[in-house]
Amino acid sequence: MSLEQWIIHFTNNYGPLVYLVILVWTFLEGETVVLITGALISSGTVHLDVWLLTLFAFLGSFGGDQSWFYIGRRYGTPLLKRWPNMATKVQWAFRLLAQQEDLFILTFRFIYGLRNISPFVIGMTGVSRLKFLALNFIAAAVWANTFAWGGFTLGKAMEAYLGQSSRVVLAVVVAVAAASAVLNWLRQRRKNPPSGGSAAAAPTEREPVSGD
Repeated sequence: MSLEQWIIHFTNNYGPLVYLVILVWTFLEGETVVLITGALISSGTVHLDVWLLTLFAFLGSFGGDQSWFYIGRRYGTPLLKRWPNMATKVQWAFRLLAQQEDLFILTFRFIYGLRNISPFVIGMTGVSRLKFLALNFIAAAVWANTFAWGGFTLGKAMEAYLGQSSRVVLAVVVAVAAASAVLNWLRQRRKNPPSGGSAAAAPTEREPVSGD
């Protein structure tokens, strides 16, 4: 069963409970499920509300990144020692954060492969809790609207130009996106194979910002 079929099946059987699934899904990752659900809403395939989809996607994304931020702040160094295979992503996130702190906080959830590790790293660096809260709120709102309304608009466009074939095209788009994600993951695994070394080689943590 494809993700599209699963969303339709779950919505037909459990109705609004699908919003809670989207909340949990976006807490972890979730761009694809939001995009597809938005497209299914626009075509009338599922009877959901795109505004509620946006709200729950926002809550999941915002809550997930706040949680990772506090985990990084409290347990960052000990956990990195247990995840040596994350060293490359962690150092990349540290470098991007050092170059453009505010911009990185606003955009990391749009960077493939950095969504979950980034708030963890940001929490380790001493970025103000209030600053991260405000910027994360803005970024999560932009992210949720981008994918919910982007999917909705995509569904409308496909329905207008492709008619009955739009469902098939959507399924193909999802399959291509999934295959691309898997290929990128495999490529990264080949370039950066897990090592027994420590991830503690990441840059030194900054002292917490005053007034935090």
